[in-house]
Amino acid sequence: MRRSISPFPLILLGTGVFLLVLTQLLAWYVEPRAKRTPTDTISTTVFEGQGSYFDTGSVSTVDDQKITITRRVVGDVAGSERSGHAIWDVSTQIDTPKTLPLADPRKSLQWTTERWVTDRRTNLPVHCCEEKPGFEGEAYLKFPFDVEKRTYSWWDSSLGATVPLKFDQVTRVDGHQGYRFVGSVEATATGTRLVPAVLVGSSQPGQVAAEEWYANARIELTVDPRTGRIMNALIAPTKTLRAPGSQKDAVTLLASEKLQFTEATRREQVKLAEADSSRLKLLGQTAPVGGGILGGLLIIVGAALTLRGGRRPQHSEE
Repeated sequence: MRRSISPFPLILLGTGVFLLVLTQLLAWYVEPRAKRTPTDTISTTVFEGQGSYFDTGSVSTVDDQKITITRRVVGDVAGSERSGHAIWDVSTQIDTPKTLPLADPRKSLQWTTERWVTDRRTNLPVHCCEEKPGFEGEAYLKFPFDVEKRTYSWWDSSLGATVPLKFDQVTRVDGHQGYRFVGSVEATATGTRLVPAVLVGSSQPGQVAAEEWYANARIELTVDPRTGRIMNALIAPTKTLRAPGSQKDAVTLLASEKLQFTEATRREQVKLAEADSSRLKLLGQTAPVGGGILGGLLIIVGAALTLRGGRRPQHSEE
């Protein structure tokens, strides 16, 4: 009598080993490489709120007006492939009720364009590829992957410098959990602008180089912890002009106590955060854990069946 082994236990053993190897690949190889800033992004985010702005038509500051900030981000796919970095072209326009219906962004209250280049893994700035302007910090249009409960240096384009954003609390945006970070900017001189001297209360004749000042009473960003995507944002900016050397604001160019993502923008950002977060969780947690457990069980069962084997009488013919 000879011991014969059924192929079924061997299949279980092989499948179990395969699942264990596959789950390790997902956890240690595939998932980390999935945590890369996308290069083909096309995104539009909109802030809205009430505030004041300087109306060039009436040459005065008008109050209690709707202010809209629209930011568009388009990834430079070809440039990103050549450099290996994430290259995003960013345009930001600030509109009033008069300029919002106009199709030309050059007719808005303010329009700026930027080109940001970042490391796709760390989100740190990379100074190449016609970047403009040069910037620093570790968080910009997004935070790094796997956000921590600590202080991050946030690049503020209006300030032209980084702002520390401190972790505030765990909160929810449309039911999705996020980390909220807060910060502020004290009134800071950011440049000069030639204006009629009388506009800023100067007694000098002709034009003067008025000082531009910027402050932000509150910066509040709620971020998806896994992807670093900003799901909600709130700012309270103030931009003013001062006479050269003066300590007092003479003209308010822009001011608002609350400019926040619109409901539509929040919904879209949460939707994208949930999709990206679920995909990373599947690759880095759900599939490795589930596959590992299943693979281990299959190996145990297959090994047990193999050891038990089966005895079948083998007769020889004479």
